[in-house]
Amino acid sequence: MCGIHAAISSSPDPSTSPELIQCLAKRGPDHIGTTQTQVVCRDPDQGSLFLTFTSTVLSLRGDHVAKQPLVDAASGSILCWNGEAWGIRREPVQGNDGEAVLALLTEASRSAADSDGVLDALRAIEGPFAFFYFDKPAKRLYYGRDRLGRRSLLVKAGLPFALSSVAEMPVEGWTEVEADGCYALELAEGNSATDLLPTRHDWAHDSSLVSGIGVFNSEVPQAPSKLTLNSRPVEALQQHLIESLRLRVLDVPLPPQASDVDARIAVLFSGGLDCTVLARLSDGLVPSEQAIDLINVAFENPRIAAQHPDCSRDDLYEKCPDRMTGRSAYAELSKVCPDRTWRFVAVNVPYTETLEQRPEIVRLIYPHNTEMDLSIGCALYFAARGQGLSETRLNPEPQAYSTTARVLLSGLGADELFGGYVRHATAYSRRGYSGVAEELKLDVGRLGKRNLGRDDRVMSHWGREVRFPYLDERFVKWAIESAVSEKCDFENQDNEDDVDAEKRVVRLLAKSLGMESVSREKKRAIQFGARTAKMESGKVKGTTLISGS
Repeated sequence: MCGIHAAISSSPDPSTSPELIQCLAKRGPDHIGTTQTQVVCRDPDQGSLFLTFTSTVLSLRGDHVAKQPLVDAASGSILCWNGEAWGIRREPVQGNDGEAVLALLTEASRSAADSDGVLDALRAIEGPFAFFYFDKPAKRLYYGRDRLGRRSLLVKAGLPFALSSVAEMPVEGWTEVEADGCYALELAEGNSATDLLPTRHDWAHDSSLVSGIGVFNSEVPQAPSKLTLNSRPVEALQQHLIESLRLRVLDVPLPPQASDVDARIAVLFSGGLDCTVLARLSDGLVPSEQAIDLINVAFENPRIAAQHPDCSRDDLYEKCPDRMTGRSAYAELSKVCPDRTWRFVAVNVPYTETLEQRPEIVRLIYPHNTEMDLSIGCALYFAARGQGLSETRLNPEPQAYSTTARVLLSGLGADELFGGYVRHATAYSRRGYSGVAEELKLDVGRLGKRNLGRDDRVMSHWGREVRFPYLDERFVKWAIESAVSEKCDFENQDNEDDVDAEKRVVRLLAKSLGMESVSREKKRAIQFGARTAKMESGKVKGTTLISGS
């Protein structure tokens, strides 16, 4: 995980603010670097363009800190890389992935006379990322987000033209780079940054692929099979999810100030189905001596407090829906996997602290600016900070604690892939499985636009990297190419396994792993589970713009 920023201007001084540098440094606490290069335009009367690149680094790959920006000594080409390249051309990446990507792109640039070589090299990368790559010999700047949009990248047109992981103050004028392809700027024609118009190149040559990954299976079997514990899709889900998790939980370097038994991995843990399945499967992968932190967040909501005047603040935290399900799932994990040190981290957020941090959260979620964005961003912001009261099975007395983990696991994506929202059940009641397929296809295609950039900005602010096992490209390809009836089971509402039809394949996997209670948990949005929604008034709509926006 890194913070990256680029500015293109007609002056060698881009005037990057100290506040922005500090914000980028929060994302990447291990190193900060800046480099500048110059492009002399073909027309001498047009002068030059100055390109300034800044990177901060959170080092999680390889045996050393790869200091960014990365510069190719032979060509002068520059890469700012924020992400994880798990594979290149379907081969695993060994060592530092940023260095591997730079070598890939510079070789592609040397081998091809036009941009196609670099574009095809970028298309060969598997994993979450945002990047800029300046191909100096070609005087061309490439930038973009991966095909699912799992990392943040914002753009601001004008003078200077700027790209950044987070918005610079004032935030007006920044927009999110779409996760619909790779963008390229030709820099040799003139020096007016206001005239810089990027060209978009699709992530996939085949336009029928959803998010450039796979063809969505919309077929409806004449007689869909009932999903049971022994169904083939349940076993397939487990196998594919383990492969996705293996990339994300193994070989995580020892965090600073941590011992060999401390947590390197933490789960954003509501106690719900998706995150608990990730925790349960991680137990079979992470070395047994390492703790796994379960971060559970609850908020003091003054509107709820007014309804319960006899409850103390601590009681209100414990009565939060996600706190109750979190404790239940924690107890079940401790019973099913007794040899693991599961550390339950209760993050309790007073209302005064919510108000204090609100301006920072509003800035980080920008350009998202609704009350729903704020309530979700608030929950993720404090969860990723990872400070609270911890307890384990052997040490149940709560103690002040800040997680040592620099890698956070999120269950985001499971609902969009497997039909976990109420609207999916509604679509089935109106149009059958074909209606569910339409909803799921829409959900997957807009993840980067609706959720992921915003979530990356608020959580990476704490120098931690969020990883999404359900959004691994190979996992997503398998999921979207599977029949809808193999994921949810709305045709058979009553099931002998006593789990709901929504996301039934995931529920059955949880049950097969010994998580009986978790398999029956209802879907609940984080803003209601943690009680960040409607803090002042129950009449505020999620679509209402944040005051001052």
